[in-house]
Amino acid sequence: MAMLYTGIVAVRDRARLQEIVGTLLKFGLADVVQMLGLSRWAAWSPVSDDGSDAQALASRPERVRMAIEALGPTFVKLGQILATRSDLLPAEWTQALEQLQQQAAALPWDVMQAHIEAQLGMPIEQAFSRFDREPLAAASIAQVYRASVLRDDGTLREMVVKVQRPGIRAGLEADARLLKHVALLVQERFAQLERYRPVEVARQVSEALRDELDFTIEGQHNDLVADAFAQQPDIVIARIVWELSGPELLVQDLLPGVPAHQVRLHPALDGPLLARRGAQAFLQMVLRDGLFHADPHPGNLLAMSDNRVGFIDFGLVGHLSERRRDQFLVLLRAMVEGDANGLVMVLLEWTGDAQADISMLESAVERYVAKRNDKPLSLGASMIGFMDLAREAQVVMPADMALLFKALITADRVLLQLDPEFDVVRIAQPMVEAQIRARYAPERLLREQRAALAQLYEMAADAPKTLRLLMYRLKQGRVGVDMNIRHLQRVSLAVERAATRMALAVVAGAFILGMGPTLLAWDVRWFGVPVFPVLGGLGAVVSLAVLALTMRRQKALE
Repeated sequence: MAMLYTGIVAVRDRARLQEIVGTLLKFGLADVVQMLGLSRWAAWSPVSDDGSDAQALASRPERVRMAIEALGPTFVKLGQILATRSDLLPAEWTQALEQLQQQAAALPWDVMQAHIEAQLGMPIEQAFSRFDREPLAAASIAQVYRASVLRDDGTLREMVVKVQRPGIRAGLEADARLLKHVALLVQERFAQLERYRPVEVARQVSEALRDELDFTIEGQHNDLVADAFAQQPDIVIARIVWELSGPELLVQDLLPGVPAHQVRLHPALDGPLLARRGAQAFLQMVLRDGLFHADPHPGNLLAMSDNRVGFIDFGLVGHLSERRRDQFLVLLRAMVEGDANGLVMVLLEWTGDAQADISMLESAVERYVAKRNDKPLSLGASMIGFMDLAREAQVVMPADMALLFKALITADRVLLQLDPEFDVVRIAQPMVEAQIRARYAPERLLREQRAALAQLYEMAADAPKTLRLLMYRLKQGRVGVDMNIRHLQRVSLAVERAATRMALAVVAGAFILGMGPTLLAWDVRWFGVPVFPVLGGLGAVVSLAVLALTMRRQKALE
């Protein structure tokens, strides 16, 4: 199936496949090309395979990072997702992938001007009072410009315009198809890599790219968070200008502020106060709203006048269901209290249908708890340690929880830049306790009990029909049983061998019983010794010896 799919993909995306193979070879990753069975595309690749660039790189993770950057936004998105998976990859890999850069050379103004006006449906001068031609930033998917409009009172409303690069969608869709193919290839060929869930990661990349290519999704996330903080003046979320925005153009208010890492250069700003407000806002997104900023790096968290905190760029957000939030609360409480059993239960719940080695899991958790040694809990360090624990115990974390952990680690680093003495756990504890009280509030428990009773009632109503159908199928002999037996192939081979031996024994026995009297009647002798009785006796002795050796070997195996 994978080979057929390779042919189909090659016909459609041959040039891009050659470019990908050539880039991997350029950065010294020929073994990856060979492992994936793509070597035949190397001969047509326009990229040199001299390996000179790879020689100057320090490590394999760095070479992979450089190759990913050279391959463009789809692969950068893959690298960013893998950078959040410390439960799958060791630290040297995630640290290298965290350094992925999305900067790109800016497209010329005449190209972007025509595209911007096509998205606006009007000339730029008609939509904006001022529009800077030099972009504030240029990335692989979009470029960002500064503009302004004139208010009715004569003041300027400063804005940021994010515009998608023209013609980028087709290339990203081709890369997504190739990435899906590679994931299928890996999953089919390498059973040992199945725990990394390559198909699921490829699907996650495709969904992330789909959302990133539609700026209206980012705008909707932005407005949802803005609505959640509408009554909190200390937290500022820029508003989207929807009348000028669309799928490839997003216009929003400019937030005047400085990045978190520059706060120390501004004496009027209070770092500890900003850290406290930023932590409370982020935890509120996670614990109360279930929609959180998944990339809170220093450039996306702004320190504003009056020590307000501004969040920008909601291109990457995380969603947490109520059930996941409950799990996170249990996990935080178990971390704070050093409760090994609580941590084990959360990890077991995350394994789902996959089999887990409970003894190995318990040992890993006990080592994790012992490392704390009653020291104050550092949230970032604890998250990193917990993801290392999951990797050691071979537990694959749910994608939404892995994204949350990575966001918490990033946020913790930013908060420590604002205040090196900041204790996020002290801020989080009352919020966690309040959420736990809300979780076990009588009205919620009553609501859940009513829902459970309704489900039980529906099951009871369906029970007679289900039993009647089961009895009917039993009478008709139409009940099928699906069994999943470990080492089924080995069992099948053993049964086949036993059946073959039994068939040979039956045939040999029938032959002896049928021909034995006739052979004995011939009375053939050799040097006066009857031949057939002697051969029969020798055959019986050999058979008994083989039977005894077989039984002895089986007993030893037991």
